[in-house]
Amino acid sequence: MDHTRTPNLDDAAAFLTTHARPLDRRRFELLRGTGTPTAVVTALDAYRNGDGGYGWALEPDLRSALSQPVGALLAFEVFEECGPAVFARAAELCDWLESAGRPDGGMPFALPMDGPDAAGSAPFWAEADPDVASLHMTSELAAAAHRAGRHDPGVRDHPWLARATAFCRDRITTLTRPPHVIEFRFVLDFLDTVHNTHPWAADELDRLAAFLPKDGSPLPVEGGSEGESLRLLDFSPRPGRPLRALLDAAAVADELDRLAAGQREDGGWTVDWTPRSPAAALEWRGYATVRALTILHAHGVPLTQDR
Repeated sequence: MDHTRTPNLDDAAAFLTTHARPLDRRRFELLRGTGTPTAVVTALDAYRNGDGGYGWALEPDLRSALSQPVGALLAFEVFEECGPAVFARAAELCDWLESAGRPDGGMPFALPMDGPDAAGSAPFWAEADPDVASLHMTSELAAAAHRAGRHDPGVRDHPWLARATAFCRDRITTLTRPPHVIEFRFVLDFLDTVHNTHPWAADELDRLAAFLPKDGSPLPVEGGSEGESLRLLDFSPRPGRPLRALLDAAAVADELDRLAAGQREDGGWTVDWTPRSPAAALEWRGYATVRALTILHAHGVPLTQDR
């Protein structure tokens, strides 16, 4: 990648210090090599419940204190980043997912929340049917857990993950066309993640990835905010993976330049959907800033600032 658009790290650090949650500030420190996995997981504990799950607006548009599947997803992202360090919290999270899952191995999109605990949450969270297994949620959770499990045998060998993986396989093989674009993103992510460990995933990845635009044009999010879309780096944020080999290299390079150029004057990145509250808007920006820097760093952008 051409580093002429390397982001301004001092500005990014200032943005995160001013506006971001302690968790994202700790993740940024870890990414730059100045923090520790223990410090990150300590910050994550602020969102943990006694049942082993995660809530408390770890997903900024779901303000409920209750443990939720999407909270588990974001926690697994943290455990993946903290590898090769292993924390008992990750296997305990699998225990919670086992208790909250559906009989067929799938996870509901969200669990019920009532009254004031539902305040500030997006309707698609508050109105989700807890009795229906969601391929969207199960595939993204299973993908994140498999990545954390690469260094954590307590996750890799957990019976919940085996059941969730089997559920995803059964559902994915019945797809004849892409589902909703956000679900499509997570189905491809799941297939890309298990490509090397589950032989059946390779053919399914080839089959479904063929539906991605060859020129890298963004895919609009049906029912989303005006202008909300998913781009190549949303589908394939990691270099060197099987999905990346199926994409146009020039289009990916253009998207990396676009991502680097997306840093705002205040030093942070933003999202293209409409957060549900002012608090969520800032929390999403902190998350988006760490995500952008993580992707750019994975593609060779240094996270040290020349002076």
